[in-house]
Amino acid sequence: MNIRHYLSAALAAAALVAVPISPAARAADLALTLGDGTQPVADAVASLHATAREAPGAFAVMDQRDSAFVPGVLPVQVGTAVSFPNSDQVQHQVYSFSTPKPFELPLYAGTPRAPILFDKPGVVVVGCNIHDWMIGYIVVLDTPHFGKSGADGALTLSAPPGRYTLRVWHARLAAPVERPVELRAGGNGLAITLALGPPPPDRRGSDRLRALQDRLRSLRQDD
Repeated sequence: MNIRHYLSAALAAAALVAVPISPAARAADLALTLGDGTQPVADAVASLHATAREAPGAFAVMDQRDSAFVPGVLPVQVGTAVSFPNSDQVQHQVYSFSTPKPFELPLYAGTPRAPILFDKPGVVVVGCNIHDWMIGYIVVLDTPHFGKSGADGALTLSAPPGRYTLRVWHARLAAPVERPVELRAGGNGLAITLALGPPPPDRRGSDRLRALQDRLRSLRQDD
């Protein structure tokens, strides 16, 4: 074997040795079960925090259907642009006064021209100036390891093994729940009981009154 072939073979062997194991292969799962002591808790956002990270270029959607934000709770990573399409037949005016991202989308139908960039962590409460019962939450996180509990109160977080701070947020918690956790290969399980406050009152009024209000607003917009 001449020196050129020898070096080529050596470099190829070194490349094979140097190939890193993919992060997905090293990931460990944390299976969470969230409840309030009597029933599962849905729409809780759980996240694992170690080093702050952003996700520039990420995109998400919070729609408006039947005069409600869909989803009502949207977890995203810092650096995510969120679009607010209006799928209703009436116009909406979406806004937030929350410190992480105050913004306003003037009265509109369809899809606004540009999404809103959420570039700071925190909870952004979203409302509609026309329909005051419409409330949504965008939970902006500085980690890619997050999820939202379903109707059964369950979710699974995946991250490389190691030590993290687990944070759980819910709209009816006085403050997020935090605790240290260690993820080990092979899977981990944890059940957490959340001390939720009472549910907010229904601000919609009757369906008949709501339909009448929407009809009157539509007539004004057509004038």
